[in-house]
Amino acid sequence: MKNFTSIEDINDLQSMIKTALQIKNNPLAEPNKGKGKTIGLVFLNSSLRTRLSSQIAAQNLGLNVLILNASQEAWNLEFADGAVMNGGTVEHVKDAVEVLNQYCDIIAVRCFAGMQNKEDDVNESILSQFLKYAKVPVISLESATRHPLQSFADCITITENWKENRKPKVVLTWAPHIKPIAHAVANSFTEWMQSMEVDFVIANPEGYDLDPKFVKNTTVFHDQNEALKDADFIYVKNWSSFEDYAAMPEVKENWMLTQEKLNATQNAKVMHCLPVRRNVELSDEVMDSENSIIYQQAKNRIFSAQTVFSEILDELPT
Repeated sequence: MKNFTSIEDINDLQSMIKTALQIKNNPLAEPNKGKGKTIGLVFLNSSLRTRLSSQIAAQNLGLNVLILNASQEAWNLEFADGAVMNGGTVEHVKDAVEVLNQYCDIIAVRCFAGMQNKEDDVNESILSQFLKYAKVPVISLESATRHPLQSFADCITITENWKENRKPKVVLTWAPHIKPIAHAVANSFTEWMQSMEVDFVIANPEGYDLDPKFVKNTTVFHDQNEALKDADFIYVKNWSSFEDYAAMPEVKENWMLTQEKLNATQNAKVMHCLPVRRNVELSDEVMDSENSIIYQQAKNRIFSAQTVFSEILDELPT
């Protein structure tokens, strides 16, 4: 594995899930695998689970960990080629990444969608430059369009919780929010579910269809109740409009996941990537119920990261 930015970087998802579950069973089995190697975790945006799980995963492998909260602790970065830097930006990304090349054997970067320019976000204007200038492997800790370590953890979690001899029905359902939210988690979850042995559907209001590039042939319901029928897993997530980029078209129906809605499912397990706005996206009674496997998802972020880091280390020169 040269880089890890999407499911396209994985050759065999089921094999990777199996490896992750083995690592979860004994996370300290290879405490010296990363000895003498350094991973730089670069955060251009806020983080709780991604930062802590990545740090734990790296330490479990013996990696030296450098953490840079770039939006707060580093110089303001310039991303435009040929920019005349006589304004607020102090350091060009090409220079910053070249320095990281000198310090790190692996670079992991978190860079959200700007939610201002659709073309920039769709084309991964920030992550693409890290990939362009990096001379070491690059791992996405979430980008404008994808959150692959989260989606990998989601696959691990579904696998752990499904023992029946049939495909589970997995529903990705839109939920309300107070502000425009990017599409990365929803896009990524959709992409990974399309590679899983599941019956996968999406539920969202009119005006909130995701990028067709990610949806492909997945069935999309604009009636949440219809989508939730017989669901085994429900993934709750908000996102803004893709067509009218970053807009929040009015939704008259109540899309918050409640216990009443959950009762119409196959006693479905409830998932969310966190952070969650309680009693906006889903109710307290659902969040705190036995159906919720949200904290299990969060724990599995360690093992998705550790599996990817381990694969990357296998390819590094000794």
